[in-house]
Amino acid sequence: MTRKMGWQGPLIIALVAMAFLLGLMLLLKGQHYLWFSFGCLICSLLPAYWHFEHQQMGTRLLVFLAVIVALGVLGRVPLAAIPNVQLTSFVVIVSSVSLGPELGFVSGSMMALVSNLFLGQGPWTPWQMLAWGLMGLLTGILGRSNLKNQLWVMVIWGGLWGFWFGWILDLWYALAYVHPLKFTSFFLAFASSSVFDALHAATNVISILLLYRPWRKLMDRLVTKYKIL
Repeated sequence: MTRKMGWQGPLIIALVAMAFLLGLMLLLKGQHYLWFSFGCLICSLLPAYWHFEHQQMGTRLLVFLAVIVALGVLGRVPLAAIPNVQLTSFVVIVSSVSLGPELGFVSGSMMALVSNLFLGQGPWTPWQMLAWGLMGLLTGILGRSNLKNQLWVMVIWGGLWGFWFGWILDLWYALAYVHPLKFTSFFLAFASSSVFDALHAATNVISILLLYRPWRKLMDRLVTKYKIL
C-alpha cells in the first residue's frame, strides 16, 4: 500500500466496523443506541488518527476540521423546525471536495453526532453518521477528478444525495420496524419519505447552485494559504 493510497485501509476498516455495530443495533431493536452512536464515532475517527499518525496532521488542520463541523451543525440546528431543510449536506459536500475522502468521512459523520447533541440522540444517530460520512467519502473521491469544476455535476450530485441520504435512513426504519419484510412493505417505507427526501434534494440543489463556487474558492484558498493539508 502506497502512502498516497493509505487512506483506503482505515476507511474500509471503519466502514466494516460501523456496519457490524449497525447490524448489532438492529438485532437489539434499537436499544442502547447512545453507546452504538459513540461506537460509530470511534470508528469514524479511525481515519483521522491514521492520518495523524502517518501524515502528521497539525493543529491548523484540527482547527479547520472543528470549524467545518461547527458550520455543519449551524447549518442544521437553526433550521430544525423545517423538515429536511438544512445546509449540513452542502457543508459536507463543499468541504469534502477540498479535504478529500478520508477527512470528508470524518467531518460528515461528526456533524451528525454533534448536531444531535442539540436536536436529540436516538437510534437514527449512527445511521445519520454513516449517511453523512459516506456523503463526505464519496464526494472526496469525486473531488479528485475534474468533475468538481463542473457546477452542473455538483448540483446533480447534491440532488442525488438528498435521496440517497433518505434511503439509508429508510433502510434502518424498514429493517427495525417493518414486519413482515416484503418488497411491498419495503417500497411503501421508502415511498412514504419521498416528499421529505425531495425537500432535502431541493435544498442541496439550491445551495450548491448559489454557493458552491464562492465557498469552494474560499475553502481552497484557506487550505493553500495556511498549508492545512
